[in-house]
Amino acid sequence: MAAASVRDVALRANVSVGTVSNVLNRPQKVSAVTVERVTQAIAELGFIRNDAARQLRAGRSKTVGLIVLDVRNPFFTDLARGAEDKAAESGLSVILGNSDEDIAREANYLDLFDEQRVHGLLISPFGNVEHRLEQLRSRGIATVLVDRTSAGSAFSSVSVDDIAGGRLAAEHLVGIGRRRIAFVGGPLEILQVRDRLQGCREIVDAHPDASLEFIATAALTVIEGRRVGQILRNRSPDERPDAVFAANDLVALGVLQALMMQGDASCRVPQDIALIGYDDIDFSSAAVVPLSSISQPSILLGQTAVEILLEEAEDPTLEPRHVEFQPELVVRESTVATRE
Repeated sequence: MAAASVRDVALRANVSVGTVSNVLNRPQKVSAVTVERVTQAIAELGFIRNDAARQLRAGRSKTVGLIVLDVRNPFFTDLARGAEDKAAESGLSVILGNSDEDIAREANYLDLFDEQRVHGLLISPFGNVEHRLEQLRSRGIATVLVDRTSAGSAFSSVSVDDIAGGRLAAEHLVGIGRRRIAFVGGPLEILQVRDRLQGCREIVDAHPDASLEFIATAALTVIEGRRVGQILRNRSPDERPDAVFAANDLVALGVLQALMMQGDASCRVPQDIALIGYDDIDFSSAAVVPLSSISQPSILLGQTAVEILLEEAEDPTLEPRHVEFQPELVVRESTVATRE
């Protein structure tokens, strides 16, 4: 059985095709009685509007594209929730794309959202995509960079000061007496990782009796954190760092699991190794040793990004806005116990 068309609805409701179109798109222009008659005909026929065709006519869809670095990271899940809530207030939906820190996959999502003529694009970029974003803007697709500092860029951005976050973490570790600090994270192609490392290094360099070791990871995952944690376990006590600053909470949780998994007391958190992460995801406070972390306003990031995007979609002549939030230190048991 063929799907019902707008013409079928018009015949059933005894109105014109134009009236059905008004009921679907501009109901305020139609009398309440007519709206009710058309709505009843739609229900009886099981009519489903062809939104793709409507988008082609309008030149823009009612969806916002969002590309994140790693959808497994609860930080990006919360960010997406904030974006979704804000977009829904304007009758828009959010389509989520996970680049998985892969340039080719990121490019595929950019092509897809271009083809879909999304209302706008939010992106936490992995590669150098500014030229591609310029192409999207030339076709009327506004873009906001998310979780990415972009002062001086042609595109608006919403971010957190990750250099300041790195300083906060290092200041806390130095302040509790730790001097052999290891920064664990990567790859360094991710700007946020570089910035957090830079902030940490600034504080360590300001203390002549402190040292900083960089331990690279291939990804910001629990598995990579476990790998590094096992490496640290296998070192002799005098070769281990006395503090670890992980580039995000997933890495920190993996390090914690590896340090605790043997069930002995040869490498304790925080007595032997103080541990701090970044993002303050929900799992951090529920860990076997509750994790100190640097908190970011993830939901607010998503909401603010959509707010700016809608403004620019309405008026493309607006100057780019760069909103930068400040991170906060959250202290828990993984750094607070005194050394023995």
